[in-house]
Amino acid sequence: MITNTELEYKGDLYPTKIISFEQEVDSIYFHTDNSVILKVTILRDSLIRFRFTTKGYFSNDFSYAIDKSHSHGYNFLEVSEAEEYYQIKTSKVQCRIQKIDMRVSIYDLEENIILEDELGFHWEESYEYGGNIVKMSKASKDGECFYGLGDKATQMNLKGKRLENFATDQYAFQKDQEPLYKVVPFYIGLRNKKSYGIFFDNTFRTYFDFCHERRNVTSYWAEGGEMNYYFIYGPQMQDVVTTYTDLTGKPELPPLWALGYHQCKWSYYPESNLKEVAAKFRELKIPCDALYLDIDYMEGFRCFTWNKEYFPDPKRMVAELAEDGFKTVVIIDPGIKIDKEYSVYQEALEKDYFCKRADGPYMKGKVWPGECNFPDYTNPAVREWWAGLFKELISEIGVKGVWNDMNEPAVMEVPNKTFPMDVRHDYDGNPCSHRKAHNIYGTQMARATYHGVKRFAYPKRPFVITRSAYAGAQRYTSSWTGDNVATWEHLWIANIQVQRMSLSGMGFTGSDIGGFAEQPSGELYARWIQLGVFHPFCRTHSSGDHGDQEPWAFDEEVINITRKFVNLRYQLLPYLYTMFWQYIEEGIPMLKPLVYYDQEDIQTHYRNDEFVFGNQILVCPILEPNSVGRRMYIPRGQWYNYWTNELVNGGKEIWVGTKFDEIPIFVKAGAIIPKYPVQQYVGELEFDELTLDIYYHEGKEKSVVYEDVQDGYDYKKGRYSFLSFQATGKEKELIIQLHKEGKYDTNYSKYKLNLIGLPFKVKTIEIDNVEVVFDKITLDNEGYLIVDKGFTALYIIGE
Repeated sequence: MITNTELEYKGDLYPTKIISFEQEVDSIYFHTDNSVILKVTILRDSLIRFRFTTKGYFSNDFSYAIDKSHSHGYNFLEVSEAEEYYQIKTSKVQCRIQKIDMRVSIYDLEENIILEDELGFHWEESYEYGGNIVKMSKASKDGECFYGLGDKATQMNLKGKRLENFATDQYAFQKDQEPLYKVVPFYIGLRNKKSYGIFFDNTFRTYFDFCHERRNVTSYWAEGGEMNYYFIYGPQMQDVVTTYTDLTGKPELPPLWALGYHQCKWSYYPESNLKEVAAKFRELKIPCDALYLDIDYMEGFRCFTWNKEYFPDPKRMVAELAEDGFKTVVIIDPGIKIDKEYSVYQEALEKDYFCKRADGPYMKGKVWPGECNFPDYTNPAVREWWAGLFKELISEIGVKGVWNDMNEPAVMEVPNKTFPMDVRHDYDGNPCSHRKAHNIYGTQMARATYHGVKRFAYPKRPFVITRSAYAGAQRYTSSWTGDNVATWEHLWIANIQVQRMSLSGMGFTGSDIGGFAEQPSGELYARWIQLGVFHPFCRTHSSGDHGDQEPWAFDEEVINITRKFVNLRYQLLPYLYTMFWQYIEEGIPMLKPLVYYDQEDIQTHYRNDEFVFGNQILVCPILEPNSVGRRMYIPRGQWYNYWTNELVNGGKEIWVGTKFDEIPIFVKAGAIIPKYPVQQYVGELEFDELTLDIYYHEGKEKSVVYEDVQDGYDYKKGRYSFLSFQATGKEKELIIQLHKEGKYDTNYSKYKLNLIGLPFKVKTIEIDNVEVVFDKITLDNEGYLIVDKGFTALYIIGE
């Protein structure tokens, strides 16, 4: 019997007084008399890492989330000591660590508090597993708002919410349901019109409480591991998101076709069925670039095999689809069927690549093929082996993309839907249990898949999509929001999730258009398409158990609406590609919630529905049936109604009437929006003109257009075209100045200018100081102004 009451103590423990500190270049170590160490590392003037240990020493410093290829640096660092605290000062913030209890407070240079500890760091011994439950609580002031945390199915503003991060196969999840498929332990705080960010890089099951339990306290904790978090100061939300995205990494450019429209179903088979779908898209002239094959293309659901009854000659089929512009994307799951005649299983068994239970045997679980073992993707050798398995699919058969599913990891017929927590993982040489590796399993699978697809698709770019992800997964893969439902509530959820994912570094995300489970009405499908074409990843996907969900499964009106909006997406491909370029170059999110767009306008802090697509297009979906319009908030500034060209002043909520074949779309005054002609697939047409929709604004507005050959890696060698337009509107004049960077020369030779909102009648035009007679010679049949693309300054002068 235990009689030592110290061993029976249960409760929270805290750092005691600091007894020493030392500085090593960019890191400052603080030691307490109860063996707690705080390591503060200055990565940038506005990016500070806080790492705590209660053991008197730190374990190996390793993270899957951090982009190690990127270097950091600061401009100024000064460490000083006062009577009650130590102070660390950079050119952006000052951080104070209290001597008596190690609590942290962070101020701007004007002594305004940005963030301060409430209880600060504390911990609780985990008697079930050993180790610690690590905790952090911060003081929260009235009026503070919180955003981010990945694809949570709840309000944009997380104030008052308690959320859980544990990657979970959550089929047909509901609004506010926790947890979901992805884990992004990063949030943005906004108070007094200033933003900061916290990234809690801990892969154990984590929790966040945004003033839910206690009104003025925000806290986060994990069931193991370290209290290891990064503080990011804005003060603009744009700066916070960009810094976080830079910290966790950015993707490479996808091939342009990956930004087209995709069609998927569980499942298209046999080959004749897939060919019918392809032919129907072309017959109805609804653009489509990719068709997906779900698990039924495999032989008995064995990964890297083909069902020869359904698909007797996959190489021929994939080539024939490609001739008509369709790229084939196939699903690959982590469960490897236990079958001694199955070569993938045999090889993994021989090389000891499967995950094991704590007492030695391979972890076994049921998924689609039946009983399976599961590769340990946290082992570099396993990732290398897995990458090599894609040779036949990609380089021989010609598949263009791979879709990773069930990688939370999901396991059927068990209460917790996943691996037992005692499963062991290599964790890149840092052995651990599944408690630590669970949340990053899907990302490491996607990483291995990415390297395989990239290796065998070269010199083309890879395309990978994943269901489960941890922070940093955006370096390898796109994603979708999982098994949603064909309901109006889920249309609302999809809108929120993709905005939030964009804020959380994972911009290349979309939802299953129309809903995966159950069957949408034609009206719901049409409204979902109208939203989905403004998501970076655009795919209809459904469960075959609930009926057909191709556009032609509905009536003629829905077919026409689908065509209209998919056509619009294909016209906007250069705008969308430019958004992606800015995302990978500067970490700028492709979708911008209104609070990101204008955090100083308090009316944006609780908006859910409206978002800015790129930098200059405002979108607000219709989220209720039988709508003839809706109220929406227009951000500050002037905006043109896309459908009517009516100019409205922002900074207020207005009623916008719409038809069934429209949703509210507005374009920022002064914007120049690039458009391609409608194509049935990327690369179908050669064209000699780039259309530029020019929205007049009295004042200055900058617009940019990025282009390259739409695939391959020449863009990394400078073979791209980056156009910077500046439109300056005056009372009787519009000046368009153009600057070009990059060595790529586009195939088209002319710009087709669509002048919108001009307040004057055009009298003369000057191109690079040469006057051009403004008559039918300079106009095409539609009244658009045609100019050669090589100009640097265009003056449109009114009477």
